[in-house]
Order: sequence, then structure tokens, then C-alpha cells
Amino acid sequence: MEEETTTAPPTPVATDISNSTKALDPTLQKKHQAMLDRLSIRHQTRSKSSSSTTDSTASFLSKFSDFKRSIEFQLAESSKLASTDPTRLKSHLVNISNSISSLEQLVAENSYFLPSYELRSSLKTVAELKLSLENLHSELVPKKKFSFKNKSTSKTPISEPKENEIAKPETPKPIFTIKDSPGIRNKVNEILTKNFRGSEIGEFTISDLDSCEVRLIGCIGALFVNRLRNCKVYAGPVIGSILIEEVENSIFVLASHQIRIHYARESDFYLRVRSRPIIEDCGGVRFAPYCLSYEGIEEDLKEAGLEEETGNWSNVDDFKWLRAVQSPNWSVLEVSERLEGVEIKDGSENGRS
Repeated sequence: MEEETTTAPPTPVATDISNSTKALDPTLQKKHQAMLDRLSIRHQTRSKSSSSTTDSTASFLSKFSDFKRSIEFQLAESSKLASTDPTRLKSHLVNISNSISSLEQLVAENSYFLPSYELRSSLKTVAELKLSLENLHSELVPKKKFSFKNKSTSKTPISEPKENEIAKPETPKPIFTIKDSPGIRNKVNEILTKNFRGSEIGEFTISDLDSCEVRLIGCIGALFVNRLRNCKVYAGPVIGSILIEEVENSIFVLASHQIRIHYARESDFYLRVRSRPIIEDCGGVRFAPYCLSYEGIEEDLKEAGLEEETGNWSNVDDFKWLRAVQSPNWSVLEVSERLEGVEIKDGSENGRS
């Protein structure tokens, strides 16, 4: 007897989806597919970025550990050297100091991708090594004895310094290298707008601006900001990190998973951030919650994983202030002084303060 073959009818769910898809207007189908493709690319980008960050962190921790052990060995050798060859002790301690400075620079150069815990732990280790060196120096290097010296009867007149001899303030050493990425650079007194919605943008750089207003609409992978004066920067969500350096008298409205700020002076930051904001070598900086709006921002925030307000905008870590009391370098912006909201468009911006 031949077996009777039957074909199972399509399930209601499959039928509904099929009918729904056929019912869609061709234009809507294209838009729907484009959105799915964009979400897929964002997911892949996040996965690659996460893998790259993990590898970079592991490499840094290995280098940091080797460097730390070398310095600890040098510190341990100091006491032996003081008893066997005291003439070399001073140069030996100078070498240790230089090694600690190099270790601190290693941390600074890699701070962009390091998780907050690893960065905080590394800086604490550097501070402890500095303290150990100071204690050794006080213990091993004898203080000079006080003695009276005959003063010379002839005095050399002190001349006024020439104009070209006047010392200038030292320019801070950059913490990070400006990326050769798409960006806005070298502008004065301009309104600059970029709309990234519907496109994929990885890293974006804003640098060397004076008295400018920058409006960034849509999602960005990572944002680098360097050397801004008297500027306003309004940006949609950043999927990765934001790194800011050498800014003065400016306003920033930013949303990101991680934000680090170096050498900022007299500037306000309106933030939405997943982790605690980090500041270093800053002064007079104030913080408030994110207050930006534009058409489609809710969708962008959701895609970037920043749809929820965490309250971390006010949980600021000052890595140059290790005491238990509040750092004097930053404060929460008074409600009466905050912007009520900033709305941006491609051609116009309406801010209410």
C-alpha cells in the first residue's frame, strides 16, 4: 500500500507575516529593510568594537604589570645601593622617578579604551609607587646641613628679562592622538551641522574651533574633541566613547556609554552616560543632565542603548583628586542656571535657558 503524503498547512503566524509583508507598500518595504540592515550593521560594529577593546585592555594590563614589577624591583634595590654605592643613589632615584612618569603616561595614552575600574586601579597603583619613592628619598637621601655662608660684598645688578625671555605657560602634553577620521577642524565663528541619520559613521573628530556651534544629528561610533574655545557642541548619541581634551569656556550636550575629559576649564557638560564621567586636570567644570532633542532622537538613543537616564551625569570621578572629600574641580550646575532644553535641526537651533 502506498503511503499517503500530506502537506501541513502554513501556521497562522507564518501566514500573517506573509500576508502583512505582501500588503506593505514597496516604499515602506524598502525603508523597513534598510532599518533592519542598519540595525544589523550596528550590532556587528558593537561586537567588533567590544572584541577589540578586550584585546587592547589585555595587552595594556600585561605591559602595565611588567612595568610595575620593574619599578618595584628598582625600589627594592635602593636600600642596598645606599649602603654599597651611595654615590649612585641619587641618579638611581631619578631613574625610578622617570620610570614612574613613563608608567603614568602609558596609562594616560590608553585611557580611551580602558574600563573605568581598570583605569582607576592603574592610577591608584601609580600614586602608590610615587608615595613609595618619596618615602625612600626621605629615608635614604640625607638632608643638607644648614650653614652660614659669607655673602659676597659685590652685588650683580638684576636686569629685567627681555620680552623674548619671558617664560610662557607650558602647553599640556596631549593625552590622546587626534584621529585621522572624518570631522570638523580649524573653524572660527561658524555654525556647523552634520546629519548622520541613515548612514554609518565610525569615529568623528572635532578640533581647533573658536566661537563655533556644532550640531551632530544621529548616531556616531566614537567622538574625539580637542582644542575648543567659546564653543557649543550639541551631539546625538555616541555608541562607544567620547574623549575631550583642552576645551575652555564651552558648552557640551552629549550622550555616550563612556565620557572622559582632560584639561577642561570653565565649561558646562550636559550628559547622559552609562558609566561615571571621568575628569583629569580640569577646573571650573559643571555638570547637568542631557537636554537635547531633534526629530528621531528617541530612536537613535534606543539604537545606541542610551534610552534610559542613569543619573551618572552627577557621579563624576576626578582622577587627580584622591581625597575622600568632594573635588573642588567640578560641581553640579544649579537648576536655575541650566538650559531648559536644546532643539536642533539641520538649518536652525532653538535653545531655551
